[in-house]
Amino acid sequence: MKENRYVIYWLLLGCFLIFTMVLVGGVTRLTHSGLSISDYNLITGTIPPLNNEEWQEAYDLYKQFPEYQKLNSHFTLSDFKSIYFWEWLHRFIGRMIGMVFIIPFLYFLIRKKLSKSTIKKCLILLFLGAFQGFLGWYMVKSGLVNRPDVSHYRLAAHLTTAFLTAAYSFWVALDLIYPKKKPSMKGLINLIRIAFVLLIVQIIWGAFVAGLDAGFIHNHWPFMNEGKLIHETVYIEQRPLINNFIEGKSGVQFVHRYMAYIITGLIFLIGFKAKKANTTFLQKKGIQSLILLVVLQFALGVFTLVLAVPLWLGLAHQVVGFMLLGAMTFSLHRFSK
Repeated sequence: MKENRYVIYWLLLGCFLIFTMVLVGGVTRLTHSGLSISDYNLITGTIPPLNNEEWQEAYDLYKQFPEYQKLNSHFTLSDFKSIYFWEWLHRFIGRMIGMVFIIPFLYFLIRKKLSKSTIKKCLILLFLGAFQGFLGWYMVKSGLVNRPDVSHYRLAAHLTTAFLTAAYSFWVALDLIYPKKKPSMKGLINLIRIAFVLLIVQIIWGAFVAGLDAGFIHNHWPFMNEGKLIHETVYIEQRPLINNFIEGKSGVQFVHRYMAYIITGLIFLIGFKAKKANTTFLQKKGIQSLILLVVLQFALGVFTLVLAVPLWLGLAHQVVGFMLLGAMTFSLHRFSK
């Protein structure tokens, strides 16, 4: 680990910056700020408007698009500035992440601090980062047409790629921190793999819930409206039937709501099996963190739903989801290496 410590710090810094970007992205989404900047200037866009003339120019550009015309025509310049800030900050952090990944990578490459295996992994990370930037542009583009809201499919792709990029950066760092392989426990590792995949699916449907504003309906727990386990709106909003679960508000919430029970139950099963197995200290800590975080995430999900998505709870739910994926990545690594 000693000879790789600066590479490890670099990779973990990348994880932290992605975490920060996810946090700011959550604020941007929950404050409906994401469509406030309609143009993409990679270099000049780094600097926000600095005087009244530049602010008015940015505001006039915003007025040309559906969000202003259909939803925010009552906005003053001051209102516009408040939503502009969050989108600008989100993009600024994205640019910073790009610099933090590329410049140290080139330095480590020139100084021959990276093994061939690590170089390949870092190239994958750079690709994921570039792809994430493209998805951000592609997502915003979908909200600049007739419907003043971004595509929930593109939002899900953007968010999930951010989570996966952070998880992969963490995995590469763990490879350097713990280079020695441990004997894998097939039964447990398979359960953790299933839990990891289900968590990614849950993150995707969480983005669907956010993109369709599906958190503002059926604000009851443990049942949906009218005390029903499955409300009829789950299967009658869209045609064909399958569309209800990817495009219908009730159907999307139904999947996200009940997937939480499955993931929580599976993690408790992993904890039960791990307790009986001959696990190492780090493996135990990984499983304990999984159990703690999934309970916290479940509770946050319930309160976020029942209270109709207050900003701070929506953010907390997203942040703990990020941490849960980190704990899942750590556990997967410790049981498979």
